[in-house]
Amino acid sequence: MEDFQKMVVLIDADNTQLSKLDEIMHEISTYGRIIVKKAYGNFTKVQLHKWENKIKTLAIKAEQQFDYVAGKNTTDIAMVIDAMDMLHTGMYDAAVLVSSDSDFTPLAVRLKESGMYVIGVGEKKTPEAFCNACDDFIYLEYLTSTKEESAPAKKSAERKKTAPGKETTQESTAAGQQKEAEASYAKEADINEVHALLRIAYERFVEDDDDYVNISSAGVYIKRVKPEFNPMAYGYRKLSELIKDYPALYEIKRDGSKRTSGYSYRCKRQH
Repeated sequence: MEDFQKMVVLIDADNTQLSKLDEIMHEISTYGRIIVKKAYGNFTKVQLHKWENKIKTLAIKAEQQFDYVAGKNTTDIAMVIDAMDMLHTGMYDAAVLVSSDSDFTPLAVRLKESGMYVIGVGEKKTPEAFCNACDDFIYLEYLTSTKEESAPAKKSAERKKTAPGKETTQESTAAGQQKEAEASYAKEADINEVHALLRIAYERFVEDDDDYVNISSAGVYIKRVKPEFNPMAYGYRKLSELIKDYPALYEIKRDGSKRTSGYSYRCKRQH
C-alpha cells in the first residue's frame, strides 16, 4: 500500500456517522500523513450539535456553512470549492472524501484525473458510481471500535448506591478504593486502544514471508493516530518493550534484514 506524505481529509458532516469518526481517522492514518482535516456542515443545527466536542478532540477544522436557502445544500458546494482550491496548489498527493452522497462523484473523478489518489469513506448504501470513482473506498460498517469495555467498568456501573447521610468510614474507604480502580481502568482502557492500533498496523503493514511487521513502522502509525503516544506513559522505554510484555497477544523477533532494523512482531490469533 502506498504511503502518502500529504493527505487532505474532507468530511461531509451531513452524511457521516459521528460515532464512527474515531475509527475513520484511525483507518485513514494507515495510508499516510494527514496535514489537512476539515468537516463541513451547519453546526448550528440540532442534529450536528454533538459534533463540536469530537472535532475539537480530533483537531478537525469546522467549516461552518449556513443554509442560505432552504432545500439547497451549501455544504457540498463549499466542500467542492475547497477541494478544487487544494488541487490547484499542487501540494497534496491524496484526498479523502468522507461522505455517502453520490453528489461527490464528479469531484472524485476530477481529482483522480488530475493525478491525486482518491479515497472515499461512506456507508454501504453509498451509490456504486461514487465508489467506482475513487481509487479506494472504505465502508464504515467494516470499521470496528478500538475502545473496549472491560470488567472494572462493568463493576463500576453495577456498584450499589449509598443512601444520603448513611456513609460510614468503611464506605468512605471503599469509595477511595473505587476511585483508584476507576483511575486504573482509565489507563487500562487507554492501553487497550494501543493494542487495537497495533493490530490495525499488523493487518495493514504485514509484508514479510513470516507475517511480521517492523515495530518502528507500527510506532509511526500509532503516532499518526495518537500524536501524544509515548511508551513511557505505560511504564516502558520503548514500544518493543510494551509488546514483549504481552506474550499472549504478540510474537516478537529480531529483525535481521538490511531494509529495516530493530524488532518485528506479529499478532496472535484471537479466540
